[in-house]
Amino acid sequence: MSLSLALIAVLAIAVAAGLFARNRASGLRGGGARLNSLPNYHGLYVALWAALPALMFLAVWAPTQASLVNEAVLASPVGRQLPDFELARDTILDEAREIATGEREVGFNPESTSLAPIYAQASAKYAAIGGAIAMVIALAAGLFAMRRVRVDFRARSGVERWMMGLLLAASLIAILTTLGIVLSLLFESLRFFKLVSPSEFLFGTSWSPQMALRADQAGSSEAFGSVPLFWGTIFIGAIIAMIVAIPLGLMCAIFLTQYAHPTVRSWLKPILEILAGVPTVVYGYFAALTVAPMIRDLGLAIGISSASSESALAAGLVMGIMIIPFVSSMADDSIAAVPQAMRDGSLALGATKSETIKKVVLPAALPGVVGGVLLAVSRAIGETMIVVMAAGLAANLTANPFESVTTVTTQIVQLLTGDQEFDSAKTLAAFALGLALFIITFILNFIALRVVRKYREAYE
Repeated sequence: MSLSLALIAVLAIAVAAGLFARNRASGLRGGGARLNSLPNYHGLYVALWAALPALMFLAVWAPTQASLVNEAVLASPVGRQLPDFELARDTILDEAREIATGEREVGFNPESTSLAPIYAQASAKYAAIGGAIAMVIALAAGLFAMRRVRVDFRARSGVERWMMGLLLAASLIAILTTLGIVLSLLFESLRFFKLVSPSEFLFGTSWSPQMALRADQAGSSEAFGSVPLFWGTIFIGAIIAMIVAIPLGLMCAIFLTQYAHPTVRSWLKPILEILAGVPTVVYGYFAALTVAPMIRDLGLAIGISSASSESALAAGLVMGIMIIPFVSSMADDSIAAVPQAMRDGSLALGATKSETIKKVVLPAALPGVVGGVLLAVSRAIGETMIVVMAAGLAANLTANPFESVTTVTTQIVQLLTGDQEFDSAKTLAAFALGLALFIITFILNFIALRVVRKYREAYE
């Protein structure tokens, strides 16, 4: 029995137990008794008791089973002959697992073919054990809950407690995931800062992480100054893109909510939001093949000899177009949520429609507008494909929008692409860049939250 079959069996037991409990509660009500909770709550309560403990056991058993299977394979006569080198042993075990599951026919290492039947037998054995235990747990928990199906039992409260526990578990998973991400970034970044000075990383103006094979090769100094990368990120994502996205997105939201006819709005709003669903690689093609050559020709026409076919302006313009829906949607919802009484009061005092929008509606909707801008900035900072295809990979510290620049996320992708050694400064630099970007984003969000709270108190 595989774990998938065990999962299906557990769910079947839970459904059967829930239906039986509901019928039993309906029978109690049919006898003239007044139930504290509806029969559906009794059925759901028993089904949750039968399913959730068994499912939690299967979630714990799955990684445990993998370890037990590996130990059983290594304890076999063929497994004891494997090399002591951990990486080679793990590779052979992975090949044996793939052969046993049918993912491949033969392995690169001859030992893996011999171990495949042993692996399949051990996997089936421990899967059967785990499945049997899970079904026993489901049956026992279902019977335990079934004893509570009585007239005075508050099944609804029990269901709500289970749901509260599930919501709490979901919240903890999100929190622990965030904590794990931060700790992993912090741990690897500390390893990087043992090899490279923090001051050089934070204040250096030269970025060349390539490791040279000879002393006379370019990049042999391994410069890790991150200032050009963060400047490129701010220049493209927070300056050029925002100059495009904020005015256009805000004006789109104002038109759709204040001026457009309902029929026009019903057509234009979905068309505008289609931009958010276009893959970023499509924007990258558009930027590289259409916008970038136009920007280069424009720069040469006005006398800028350094205008490049890969420029910050091309990437920033296309990125700004891409994130218009993020600004527009949040601003649209915030403006639409402003009470009509505020608009009517302003108009009654003699203000024009445009004055009402500027003096009343936009200030009241400011928290939502700021939220949309923050969402757009986060989206722009994390964008990679457009920068790779339209802005290039050169880490230039320049304010000329016609020159090539790069961003933090682009360099992270470049550093982690392919087979890398995770004990070199070049690879560990990606984690330091990620940590610095996380801290900067956190600070910006904190400042923006303070601003939002200040204006929210003024208009609530």
